[in-house]
Amino acid sequence: MKNHESIEANDSLKVLVTGGGGFLGSAIVKRLVERKYHVLSFSRNLYPELASMGVEQIQGDICDKTKIERALRGVDLVFHTAAKPGIWGDYSDYYRTNVAGTRNVIAGCKKHNISRLIYTSSPSVVFNGTDMEGVNESVPYPAKYHAHYPQTKAIAEQYVIKACGEGLMTIILRPHLIWGPRDKHFVPRIIARAKRLIKVGNGKNLVDTIYIDNAADAHILAADRLGKNPKLSGNIYFISQGDPIPLWDMINHILRAAGLDPVRRSMPRKIAWLIGVVLEFTYRTFNISGEPPMTRFLADELAKAHWFDISAAGKDLGYAPQISIKEGLGRLEGWLQNR
Repeated sequence: MKNHESIEANDSLKVLVTGGGGFLGSAIVKRLVERKYHVLSFSRNLYPELASMGVEQIQGDICDKTKIERALRGVDLVFHTAAKPGIWGDYSDYYRTNVAGTRNVIAGCKKHNISRLIYTSSPSVVFNGTDMEGVNESVPYPAKYHAHYPQTKAIAEQYVIKACGEGLMTIILRPHLIWGPRDKHFVPRIIARAKRLIKVGNGKNLVDTIYIDNAADAHILAADRLGKNPKLSGNIYFISQGDPIPLWDMINHILRAAGLDPVRRSMPRKIAWLIGVVLEFTYRTFNISGEPPMTRFLADELAKAHWFDISAAGKDLGYAPQISIKEGLGRLEGWLQNR
């Protein structure tokens, strides 16, 4: 195994970020470049933003085992952020990227004796459709999933944990609802659906979110602390703002930042859930392209509380969010108004 020193103490470190052109991946890459490391990005596409930072870009699919193993040659540390997100699609597509792709990354790390892997997961892997309020990392996986993304991310987590027992030092991070300037998923989806959004539930359900800079900082801290303390290997950490907020307040804050009206219409959660059942059946039966406007998983996500105890990340990783929700919203508004 390679030296278990902190990445802060070694400016010659070679670091690879899967999904380096993505929202979180590019934020991590930026911090690594600022530390003057040799940074590689492994993504499906090439990104001018990364090229302007002098990042070495390797274009490929993590499902291509040979390609990812070749990319990992000579690497010291890996941040694995690449994934297939979303709430709808074929299980095989989610499995291919989220599970098989992760297994390929792990295999490449083992083949080249890479010492550390920081894996980006999601709190949705433990979401069971009920209110989750202040739960910690001991909460178990649910018996059943209503979406392929959390199910395949949970399977991938288990492979990462297994790899920890086979000589690879790992930490799994579960950031919840990452948002901020240059967001490519959460914020754009809200804005695109602004006129069609309907509040599901009573609107009082508290949720965790995490501003993009805080999410990137947590990943860097995880790598640093894992280098200093190998006993952290195999651990899982929730990371967030540590400041739960009513989900629909957060959605309205984002709409306001984009200069749009707040959501005023509402619907009981049970009605939304039943609509989801019907739409899922219809879309599958008639092979309708696109994503249903409502699913069972989405109805529960929109109506239920899901916020988490992040004290373990604070204790073990030294994580504390540096950018508040208020400051982050100000930055988001500036970006939305000037893009």
